[in-house]
Amino acid sequence: MGIRYGSDEWAKALCQELNKSQAWKDAAKNWEGDIYFMVEPREPWLEGFAMYFDLWHGECREACVVQDESEKNPAYRIWAPYSVWKQIMDKKLDGVQAMMTGKLSMQGDMAQVMKMPRATTELTNCSLLIDTEFPE
Repeated sequence: MGIRYGSDEWAKALCQELNKSQAWKDAAKNWEGDIYFMVEPREPWLEGFAMYFDLWHGECREACVVQDESEKNPAYRIWAPYSVWKQIMDKKLDGVQAMMTGKLSMQGDMAQVMKMPRATTELTNCSLLIDTEFPE
């Protein structure tokens, strides 16, 4: 049985995978800023949630699920419906492309994100290493 997507355990598992990945470290070596990945509560069977990641120069320093968005004040917030996040996790949709087409919404320095598309790809690749159980 896998780790449920959107759980605190899943966020921590992704943090561990990022910290083990040399490809992530190289791609994100200039990244500065913590982030919320937020799933909107659009599907009637799924409550919205936010996963927090403190990412700094290729290192994940903290990861957790937050119950209240005001718990942290991240430099970046990226949100979308669950179905979009699932497409990204299934590698049917590129994260940067999703931002550019408005499927993912973002608050923060878009220029920094666009300078490091490989970091987005490597973050997705690391997430695929987790034995994930998706809510359906």
